[in-house]
Amino acid sequence: MKRRSLPVAAALVASAALLLTACGGDDSGSKDNDKIAGADTGSETSTSPTASASADSADRPKIELPSDVTDKFESWKTGDAAKDSVLADTAGRIDATNDAIVRGDTGTPNLSFYYRDKALSDAVAWVQAYIDANMSFTGTTRYYAPQVTLSGETEASVVYCADESKGFNKNRKTNKVDRTPSSESPYVLYNTRLEKSEQGVWQAINLVSKRGDKTCTA
Repeated sequence: MKRRSLPVAAALVASAALLLTACGGDDSGSKDNDKIAGADTGSETSTSPTASASADSADRPKIELPSDVTDKFESWKTGDAAKDSVLADTAGRIDATNDAIVRGDTGTPNLSFYYRDKALSDAVAWVQAYIDANMSFTGTTRYYAPQVTLSGETEASVVYCADESKGFNKNRKTNKVDRTPSSESPYVLYNTRLEKSEQGVWQAINLVSKRGDKTCTA
């Protein structure tokens, strides 16, 4: 089956309605506004953007995913240095999470580098769910249509979409890939709250997701 929800996903989705309402407005707009701007474009595609836009002292971890796993970031630069530094660390966090999943390691320091507080405990639980299910994944996940909102110099929020249609669950022991068609939507809307650490790293402090949200439909 395509890369899909695991039991712990409910914990990440629980407060989605409240946070998405606070950050994204209501659903009463026109149909043309249902899609996030750029959701159906493939412009400016890259693997993980560099965090060099951040003027800080932190030495970011170098994360190399297996050859069969790709995180693809589209329109991940805005031209605004402050927003781009947020997006660069967001991409680093995504890579760190997927690296922990494929390694089957909840103790990797990369998680605590990019997460803290509730977001860190949720991320550890998310990785552990894959381990408990004896699952990993393979394929390409596309991340697109990011929207960054800055609040002062040390707080930000990022809303973005993920397309998991080319990602598939894989048995960790046998390496067998499950390509069974799934009835679940491959599109996921993420909403992240971040704070900038003393070292200049934009760390996620809360993250919620909503699978099948119409704003991510491409």
